Amino acid sequence: MTGTLYIVGTPIGNLKDITLRAIETLKSVDLIAAEDTRHTKILTSHYGIEKPLTSFFEHNKITKGEYLIDQLKQGKNVALVSDAGMPGISDPGFSIINLAIKNNIEITAIPGPTALVTALVLSGKPSDKFIYEGFLPVKSGSRKNRLKALSSEKRSIIIYESPHRIIRTLEDILEVLGDREIACARELTKKFEEIKRDKVSLVLDFYKKNKPKGEFVIVI
Repeated sequence: MTGTLYIVGTPIGNLKDITLRAIETLKSVDLIAAEDTRHTKILTSHYGIEKPLTSFFEHNKITKGEYLIDQLKQGKNVALVSDAGMPGISDPGFSIINLAIKNNIEITAIPGPTALVTALVLSGKPSDKFIYEGFLPVKSGSRKNRLKALSSEKRSIIIYESPHRIIRTLEDILEVLGDREIACARELTKKFEEIKRDKVSLVLDFYKKNKPKGEFVIVI
């Protein structure tokens, strides 16, 4: 019999934001596949989880994916975790999930928090209908083209961005979409959680004067 691939949601910041089921699952599996083993080690150490960790990230997903499938075929249970939130959302987790499906491996999900939903409910923007864009293209030209394609979108738009590109992205949003009301969230669930709800120009001005830190979620 093959093992089971557990897709385990982990905290997006505060270590207390983990379910009892997630802890029980991580303690019971044979192997934990983590996007960054050093990051996941902080979580496993905090909860006394003593299971072997193996890295599974964008640049080794093909070779490591084959290794994980082999482990599952041998009957071992594997937990897949990302650095934060639910695996498979803006990370390489989807590739091992698809590979497991093709190999008839049993898969189950242990739900956990996601930054996009957390930011959406905190934003005050309509949440009955929304779209998730993940990270916009790195190059400004491609980023502007994507924003132009979204210019007539009526639903709330959720975008992820790094602290290194947040200013450039806000500048492009201002240029392409205009000075709309947005919510810009960072450090969600952490001590310095911050939500800026204002026009794009004012949020942009704030982060030009205050160095951006932490991962950002923009809700338009």
